[in-house]
Amino acid sequence: MNRIAKVKRETSEVKVSVELNLDGTGNYSINTGIAFFDHMLEQLSKHGYFDLKIEADGDTEIDFHHTVEDVGITLGQAFDQALGDKKSIQRYGFSTIPFDETLSSSVVDLCNRPFFVFNVELPASKVGEFDVELTKEFFQSFTNNIKANMHIELKYGANNHHIIESIFKSVARSLDSATSIDSRSDSIPSTKGNL
Repeated sequence: MNRIAKVKRETSEVKVSVELNLDGTGNYSINTGIAFFDHMLEQLSKHGYFDLKIEADGDTEIDFHHTVEDVGITLGQAFDQALGDKKSIQRYGFSTIPFDETLSSSVVDLCNRPFFVFNVELPASKVGEFDVELTKEFFQSFTNNIKANMHIELKYGANNHHIIESIFKSVARSLDSATSIDSRSDSIPSTKGNL
């Protein structure tokens, strides 16, 4: 079973292309024009064992919002496409990840019913040139397009870089679990017979 996807999105503000292999080894090639964001997407690939190629060309001279949001949309669509009918997947995933003083948790249900909770307070500031509030924007767009129920919670933390990176790593591990094939099942993981 090949669980791969190639998705492109083009607007008057941003061009994005994503190539994804759910059953990869964590290889990545990522260029969004936003260095810190690239670093976070690399964490998603490496710690979720997803092979990921992302190219984005956006109006970053205005700000990073359009690019971050559109990458979230396109990446979510790629995951949704690669998952297909979601037959035999684990469906649920959860993870708690530390980074020095920080502890973040995430829970994912690949249920085809988008719902997003972001229980994280981040001050309006930057990590490098990256506006930290764009973290929520990315995951909101991603959640809507992968069609998942995703909850992200910051248990505690002080350094914004550590907080954001622990969130990306936690989501990576949760997605790795949720997208994994369960060898005990050959059906849709729901008593309804459909998600």
